[in-house]
Amino acid sequence: MYSRFLGGLAFMSTVAVSAQNELKRPNIIHILMDDVGYDDLSCFGSPDIKTPNMDAIAEKGMKFTDFYAPHGTSTPSRAALLTGRYAPRVNNGTGLSVLFPHTVNGLDKDEICFTELLKKQGYVIGLVGKWHLGHLPQYLPVVHGFDEFIGIPYPNDHGPERLGGTGVRPNGISDPPIPLIRQVQIIKECDNNDLAELPALFQREACKFIYNSVQSEKPFYLQYSNIETHTPYFIPRGFEGRSQAGAFGDAVEYLDNTVGVIMDMVRRMKIEDNTWIIITSDNGSLIHKDKELENCYGRFGETDPNRKHVLRGGKYQEKYDGGIRVSCIFSWPGVIPAGTECRELTTAMDLFATIVEVAGAEMPSDRPIDGKSILPLMRGEKGAKSPHKAVFGFRPRGGIECVRYLHWKLIMPKTDSQGKELPVELYDLEKDLGEKTNVAYEYPHVVKEMIKMGEEANHAVKNGLSIERSNIK
Repeated sequence: MYSRFLGGLAFMSTVAVSAQNELKRPNIIHILMDDVGYDDLSCFGSPDIKTPNMDAIAEKGMKFTDFYAPHGTSTPSRAALLTGRYAPRVNNGTGLSVLFPHTVNGLDKDEICFTELLKKQGYVIGLVGKWHLGHLPQYLPVVHGFDEFIGIPYPNDHGPERLGGTGVRPNGISDPPIPLIRQVQIIKECDNNDLAELPALFQREACKFIYNSVQSEKPFYLQYSNIETHTPYFIPRGFEGRSQAGAFGDAVEYLDNTVGVIMDMVRRMKIEDNTWIIITSDNGSLIHKDKELENCYGRFGETDPNRKHVLRGGKYQEKYDGGIRVSCIFSWPGVIPAGTECRELTTAMDLFATIVEVAGAEMPSDRPIDGKSILPLMRGEKGAKSPHKAVFGFRPRGGIECVRYLHWKLIMPKTDSQGKELPVELYDLEKDLGEKTNVAYEYPHVVKEMIKMGEEANHAVKNGLSIERSNIK
């Protein structure tokens, strides 16, 4: 009898410990901004866009100043984020570049996304907004671990007014209206007026997901992937003209308003102390004018090429930091020290390993994972360093563009169309954030070492090997 009583106590103790561990797993709200550049938030230095809600999160948490999106465009960057792997590795090494309404591929179900691993740990997983990893049913979010999805399958400028993104309509047929999808069902075909009102709908859907998840007493992961900061910069009526940066600035400020609404819901549900807020962007901002966009959307498709940015270049390229270095904010009361900054080298792929560790899941062992846990950096642990020797800029389907190592940035050597080798580019980001002054000839030993790093990393990715297992020391 006594032994059975002790056994019962042991069982109850195990249950209590299990429940305690469950409570320690944080809810995770991931604001995945679309085409928002490094300095497009006021807390990262924007002089003409005000983002008080995101600034407040930064004040309560940590800004990562040297945080890299994996790629300079949406689809490959989002694939790398979810899988923790550079995009050339995914889909059995065939890679994944930008998808359009007429393309029939997407992120294969054989890829392991951190959402699937979270789900096994009892999380409820939701995606509100843009997906862009395949519009056919076999590629939609519910195939990759998401319990709930409401959004659009590709960007809001891939509608019939465009030319399939290539300048030529495939088979002579224009693209269909952009579908609004819930789970796998199309619930509406959207025209531009509908698209302008979707950000308000997505606000409501995000709040509803948070409310229902808390009621279920399960931890949750919500990816809020906004659409309005991607061309066309449509926002609900009454919010236009509030910024000093045109329609794009208005869209960023509307997104900030949405972040405020979501945080209000977090406070109302009394889960702020156990909720990890992540704010990142899929790539840098659009910096060049596009006549087709302007012809289609007027001022909502305009880009101001004279608007100043601290980084060189913008989206659509992986060479210079303006395409891949993005703002990043983390907040998690009691874990992340408030009002702090991390200057260590990190990447969006690190979210895979970090989320897996935080949730108590196991890392996949059957494939190379490029992301590494940055939990010690988040905690502000004394002496914590970047888990990476270097971070690399890969083209979506393979081929390396750049290497970031310590404060150095190398653009990998290229040849022109006649086979003539172009000058090597090396930048000291500590002194030259905008990559304006090439110092390659002053530091030949650094150039040699970093070219070797890039070549070895390129070989590793091309051949399905772990970069850490190469000769990089």
